[in-house]
Amino acid sequence: MRFRLTPRETSFYDMFSASADNIVTGSKLLMELLGADAASRVEIAERMRAAEHAGDDATHAIFHQLNSSFITPFDREDIYKLASSLDDIMDFMEEAVDLVVLYQVEELPKGVEQQIEVLARAAELTAEAMPSLRTMENLTEYWIEVNRLENQADQIHRKLLAQLFNGKYDAMEVLKLKQIVDVLEEAADAFEHVANTVETIAVKES
Repeated sequence: MRFRLTPRETSFYDMFSASADNIVTGSKLLMELLGADAASRVEIAERMRAAEHAGDDATHAIFHQLNSSFITPFDREDIYKLASSLDDIMDFMEEAVDLVVLYQVEELPKGVEQQIEVLARAAELTAEAMPSLRTMENLTEYWIEVNRLENQADQIHRKLLAQLFNGKYDAMEVLKLKQIVDVLEEAADAFEHVANTVETIAVKES
């Protein structure tokens, strides 16, 4: 790690960890959604909305700290990108839950549970990785595994699309379900963006 003669603002590490922990909360709510009835889904959506608002607050706190700090632990651009990518994950997860409720989807297509399981694992890995930003150590396996999970998510997404277009669903249902599985795929992409940003930061700091 590059030696620094100047002090660094360390509260960013705690804020990134808090943001990632909140994403774990969101992924657990997605898991709850799978076996929930209509009434329970509404309640889950309300909790997910609260989690998304908490994520927004965490992101705004990072931006405020960034704008008021003379010394930062790593490049300002990378701090902004990392915070924004973490925020994107929560936005996509909240959107997926909201769409399920708004569209009154009775049954999600087989394979969505695999999408959500991938997101839950990526959330755990991301939350575990954030504290390591302090030292930039033991992060390589994190971004390799998240990139592998994103590839797995791509495969699941393609199979879901093939399933939706196999003639089993009517056109309106296809439009609804496709939007949901597409948003879940965007969440997987956002996890990869976070991992790629962490890799960029680590390389710069090495």
